[in-house]
Amino acid sequence: MTRSLLTIDLAALRRNVERLREAAGSAEVWAVVKADGYGHGALDCARAALAAGARGLCVATVGEGAALRDAFREPRILVMGPLAHGDVERALGAGLEVVAVDPVLPPGVPVHVKVDTGMGRFGMSPEEALALPGDRVVGIMSHLATADEDDEGFVREQLERFRTVADAFPGAVRHVANSAATLRFPDARFEAVRCGIAVYGLSPFPGRRPSDDGLEPVLSWRSHVAVEKTLSADESTGYGRRFVAERKTRIGLVPVGYGDGFRRGLTGTEVSVDGERRRVLGTVSMDSFAVELGDARAGAPVALIGDGILAEEHASRLGTINYEVVCGIRCGPERTKRRVVDG
Repeated sequence: MTRSLLTIDLAALRRNVERLREAAGSAEVWAVVKADGYGHGALDCARAALAAGARGLCVATVGEGAALRDAFREPRILVMGPLAHGDVERALGAGLEVVAVDPVLPPGVPVHVKVDTGMGRFGMSPEEALALPGDRVVGIMSHLATADEDDEGFVREQLERFRTVADAFPGAVRHVANSAATLRFPDARFEAVRCGIAVYGLSPFPGRRPSDDGLEPVLSWRSHVAVEKTLSADESTGYGRRFVAERKTRIGLVPVGYGDGFRRGLTGTEVSVDGERRRVLGTVSMDSFAVELGDARAGAPVALIGDGILAEEHASRLGTINYEVVCGIRCGPERTKRRVVDG
């Protein structure tokens, strides 16, 4: 029995891409597979996304793009991050497209001009973009800061700034929508949308479940109860005695901890033990955590994510976003087995 098992469901991913294509209308869907496909596996997820009709792939680095090009000869692959020394030559050799974040355009490669319309990160000002020669530019892009928030005002401001620049580059592919904007703002879709988190069946909206937008989680993470113990009243489990039993209490020890990406702050979150929701008790250790056991016994299956337990729930407990939860799972043969299924 493995310590823990990460399962990636490619059929669910394809359905998510189909849902996003439906939302995008005439715009192409470009799947964002940076950071090893948000922890899901870039190559497997890229292949499934393309099979479901995605027309392009987006990554953060030339290294990520080159690895994808080795596997996929045809699709557009866009490197969205800043370029390091030697990256232009490598991008050219791999047939990648790159993003220009300042007015000095990289030579010899297809360039997408990134305009900072209000995100305050990478990107040139609208004035700098408007001064560029149009013959080098194949795409115009920006990034929305608040597409997942209730107030639409700042999104509308960003879109207006973006249109002012994009109109000066006829023929260039315009793309600004992320997952949230694809699902929520029809006028943000233009010719292409860049979808990341929703491809993996995770909600781009705080406080919402994936199913609220027709999405299915692609990743599940399971382990088991390795040891069962009974605490008497006033006995504790874990560092710092953060859980002290008030009465006779059965607990199970699960061989997953923050060394695997199950964060220390997840005390009090719920997992599924033998199909029943149970609380995580005490301090999460590097290699294990304790959980309420109820009537379950040693060997009982434990779902950390899956079987109704959502990454969004753990993110809420941690005060973070679901992106960080799934990207933080460590998947390697030394600790966690990974398997890919298709339905």
